[in-house]
Amino acid sequence: MDESPEHEMIAVPAGRVTLSDRRTQRQWSVPLAPYQLSAFPVTQAQYAQVTGKRLSSHQGDRLPVQSVSWWDAIRYCNALSRREGLAPAYRLDADGEDVEWDATVDGYRLPTEAEWEYACRAGTTGPRYGPLDEIAWYRGNSQERIHEVGGKRPNAWGLHDMLGNVWDWCWDVYDAEVYGSYRVLRGGGWFDEHWSCRASVRRRSHPSFQVDDVGFRVARTPRR
Repeated sequence: MDESPEHEMIAVPAGRVTLSDRRTQRQWSVPLAPYQLSAFPVTQAQYAQVTGKRLSSHQGDRLPVQSVSWWDAIRYCNALSRREGLAPAYRLDADGEDVEWDATVDGYRLPTEAEWEYACRAGTTGPRYGPLDEIAWYRGNSQERIHEVGGKRPNAWGLHDMLGNVWDWCWDVYDAEVYGSYRVLRGGGWFDEHWSCRASVRRRSHPSFQVDDVGFRVARTPRR
């Protein structure tokens, strides 16, 4: 990838994270192998460079790409992998209506929600990895608009905008029995109140929806 700061990939160590769901009062523990996660959300310039498209409603090269569906994010990951000479992580059927993740390859992909929360916390145990106004753009300080990536303090592992600015799409289905194909969103956005910008908060959306406070960041599984 380009050597500009927003293309930086952070090496995340192996570990374990406990996820929780407020609606069902369920908790579950997930072990994690080492992986890499982009230090910033994918920017509009990156997205345009890889796909030739500018989907966002608010334009700016260093703004996070937004108004991207989960399917847009999946296709971006595969396109970026091909651009970098890596094996694509996702196999899409001919109609583009179904996808399989090949976890054996090292191409770009979306993080799982366990990977996302573990990376967001960066060793912390509270609701956030720092004071909210210092780490996130949210309704209380964003002037109700999106902001360039990297404008707030990163967490201890060097990851920016994990909370606030735009929600991040994750790979996981939210709850197939109740919501069908809806996918997980994490992190909170520029229009959200403070209670939505916490490491444990889970949101859902249909994989084809495009919303102006939703973007994504990429992950990779390093070769062993």
